[in-house]
Amino acid sequence: MAKSIYFSFIIPVFNRPEETRELLESFTKLNFKREYEIVIVEDGSKETSEAIVNEFSEALNISYYFKENSGPGDSRNYGMKKAKGNYFIILDSDCILPSEYLEEVNNSLSRDFVHCFGGPDAALDSFSDIQKAINFVMTSPITTGGVRGGKKQLSKFQPRSFNMGLSKEAFLASKGFGNIHPGEDPDLTLRLWELGYRTKLIAKAHVYHKRRISWSKFYTQVKKFGLCRPILNTWHPKSESIVFYFPSVFTLGFITALLLVVFGQFILINLYYLYFLTVVFLSFRENKSFKIGVYSLFALFIQFFGYGFAFIKSTLLIRVLKKDANNVFPFLFFKL
Repeated sequence: MAKSIYFSFIIPVFNRPEETRELLESFTKLNFKREYEIVIVEDGSKETSEAIVNEFSEALNISYYFKENSGPGDSRNYGMKKAKGNYFIILDSDCILPSEYLEEVNNSLSRDFVHCFGGPDAALDSFSDIQKAINFVMTSPITTGGVRGGKKQLSKFQPRSFNMGLSKEAFLASKGFGNIHPGEDPDLTLRLWELGYRTKLIAKAHVYHKRRISWSKFYTQVKKFGLCRPILNTWHPKSESIVFYFPSVFTLGFITALLLVVFGQFILINLYYLYFLTVVFLSFRENKSFKIGVYSLFALFIQFFGYGFAFIKSTLLIRVLKKDANNVFPFLFFKL
């Protein structure tokens, strides 16, 4: 099967021409020798990437499509329908590929073929301090990033669409991504498992994920993640895990620790202090910057509090009060 693979890269773009340039530039440096194609899907952008794509039209086998805005999931589906390959690799536009990326993917699928894979993300030295701090909390095993950060053996890995592979067979069987966002990635994986398809992590197939994001945008992102998870738990009851409750427990536990200090009880808050110091130290050691270490602690608070309170709110509305998700959180669903 692996020898007959023809890869098609599917890249939705929304108002990010310079990101598109950086990503396409990294394609020109891939050391993969076989032919592959790149499909750029412009999702209703006002600032399009068409001129950038044209600059690379001779160096790369690339197609460009413009469509009305309907969200990243639908844009990926659109690109996969247009693609010529039998194995799709889905990337975010804010990613940069290492030269060995596609070779690592091909080698792994040759050894152990699966219809869906995911790869981890990392940060380049050129990224900003905020980008590196957010990357740390999103990928470090000490925060919530152990799975995404690169565990080498996972029996059931849930790929994320910033770096995800999907066979044409699995795409046709599953009908691709749904209209929830964020949350379309785990929803697709869970439906693939229900159809009997296997997934895996290719740890060496990492991308440099630029995450062009501010603190406020990061808060909005993790808050939406927290709102989506109870919805996914309702759609896929077998997927529910105690791990999803950790940020909420962390948040409520920290508030409890502060209240206990008022009554002269310091044991719980001291445990939090120890954890915070560990986060700062590990980030400092990884990034060689005390400033990024402190930023990582700030990012951790945003991640846990943003996700944690949103998860509690969504659980009460969706799981307890049985509200309809489309009516309660219409901004989480694209109209297709």
